[in-house]
Amino acid sequence: MQYIIRGQHFQVTDALRDYVEKKLSRLEKYFDEPIASDMNVTLSVTKGQHKVEVTIPLLGAILRAEEKSEDMYASIDLVVDKLERQIRKHKTKMNKKFKGGSGVKALFREEGSAVSVLEEEEDLELVRKKSFKMKPMDVEEAILQMNMVGHNFFVFSNVDNKEVNVVYKRSDGKYGLIEQE
Repeated sequence: MQYIIRGQHFQVTDALRDYVEKKLSRLEKYFDEPIASDMNVTLSVTKGQHKVEVTIPLLGAILRAEEKSEDMYASIDLVVDKLERQIRKHKTKMNKKFKGGSGVKALFREEGSAVSVLEEEEDLELVRKKSFKMKPMDVEEAILQMNMVGHNFFVFSNVDNKEVNVVYKRSDGKYGLIEQE
């Protein structure tokens, strides 16, 4: 596994880099083959909060986790724990959905992981379906509509590119836009 570790507004020390690599290497036990893509890690400090963001692109999926605390080492521990939960959850979903051994499911190791504990825990039952007409609008109007209905995301037809887009409210209070490639 290759690590790309960068600090945002501060210098990453060798000790911190070693700690990140040691902790994230725990995730390798969940995969049959080494991850071919780079694991991106961003460390930042803002207003006394130590934040760690990790993104792991996989074949057909992206694992991403973010954690904040008052200590950088604690944030690293928390983000690794969150990634382990995501991997186990994703593995459980794949086991239920695909009984064959191809695709994304084949990435994960069968034995030696804590996945079997979670096999029965999650049910992927669809409990609600909603449909609505999408009026073409620009991004700013979509943000206003999202705020008016009190949601943290809003699906809309973008008047600029004629495609379905999603605006969402980020944890920092700002807004994001998801577009199709």
